[in-house]
Amino acid sequence: MEHITLLLGIVIVTALVFDFTNGFHDTANAMATTISTGALKPKTAVAMSAALNLVGAFLSVEVAKTISGGIVDESGLRTEVIFAALVGAILWNLVTWLLGLPSSSSHALFGGLIGAAVMSAGFSSVNGGSIVTKIVIPAVAAPVVAGLAAFAATRLTYRLTRGVDEKTGAKGYRVGQIASAGLVSLAHGTNDAQKTMGIITLALVTGDVLKPGANPPVWVILSAGCAIALGTYLGGWRIIRTMGTGLTELAPPQGFASQTGAATVILASSHLGFSLSTTQACSGSVMGAGLGRKGGTVRWSTAGRMAIAWLLTLPAAALVGAGAEFLTRQGTWGVVLTGILLLAGAGTIYVLSRRRPVSHHDVTGDGEPAGVVTQALAAVAPPPAGTLTVPVQPTAAEAPDALHPPLTAELPAPQATETPRHTAGSGTAA
Repeated sequence: MEHITLLLGIVIVTALVFDFTNGFHDTANAMATTISTGALKPKTAVAMSAALNLVGAFLSVEVAKTISGGIVDESGLRTEVIFAALVGAILWNLVTWLLGLPSSSSHALFGGLIGAAVMSAGFSSVNGGSIVTKIVIPAVAAPVVAGLAAFAATRLTYRLTRGVDEKTGAKGYRVGQIASAGLVSLAHGTNDAQKTMGIITLALVTGDVLKPGANPPVWVILSAGCAIALGTYLGGWRIIRTMGTGLTELAPPQGFASQTGAATVILASSHLGFSLSTTQACSGSVMGAGLGRKGGTVRWSTAGRMAIAWLLTLPAAALVGAGAEFLTRQGTWGVVLTGILLLAGAGTIYVLSRRRPVSHHDVTGDGEPAGVVTQALAAVAPPPAGTLTVPVQPTAAEAPDALHPPLTAELPAPQATETPRHTAGSGTAA
């Protein structure tokens, strides 16, 4: 570490800041459904997720090696390019966090790196084959595979527990949710923490501190794991609310199926070295679990906004990364100006977020309103058994005003009755 220059040190710190934003941006992946179903309290959930993220960071380095040596050509790459890439990724993470959209931190990082590399050395500096096989294909396949797995698991779960008491089953599934949420957190640390390890390793290679193809040093693994764990503990409550109650309403069996399916997909991709978007995998599994229960619905308006964010992530981060690289190549003043713009953008987003703050106290609130499709399905669904609320006509003295709302009365729901049969001498028609 004695050969690290001031610029390289700034890049490493910026990478850890990105890792921190990745943590609170992606907390929802592991804990949103666990919190929404009441399996864990919000603060307990994020503390557990943070600890397992740290553990997961030490389990593998395959994804880190993919990023540090597979996406862009290392030869001739300047350290300023890494800095510019991180600027694009951080700003996109913060914008989508402000909007409560669970976009992909991974794709934000890739987009910033690709845009900065192209601006620096042209399109020849980008490995198109790796982008297709390691980024594009997993991005398309992850939500579909995770969604189908969660859909099938939900259907199977409800079928196997058809005769089990609902309260007893819910209690057991909440325990299962805690275990599956822990598995997702472990998988998230194994996959996402490695992305920052890879980007720091790439920066060390550009600064001639490490040789090309080298594995991340232990201090890089430890610092990346701690940064993502800290971000996870602080909790991205806005995105947790969107994932937990904004996409669909989940019961404990659905939450268990959703998290198990997502964890399986993420761990498999980490083993294969695919830099998967854990956000897309978890979002797909939540939607699959929502549709897997009979009568379950998905708020497609929310899902549509998420899909738009997914499509925009790579190009938007690439444009910001390219612009930042253009500034940094101007010299020291360009690097300083880029840093100032990053701080100004982050500060502005934080100030805007305080206008409508979201904390762990209201993270399980109303979330998103029902979309058009959900409302249409609800309109044709049979009314639930229970009581009916009907308006009571007030007298002239009880006329409603601003201080006295209309009165209502609860009547029992109509029950099915048998049609009386005709009996001799009753005079009643059948």
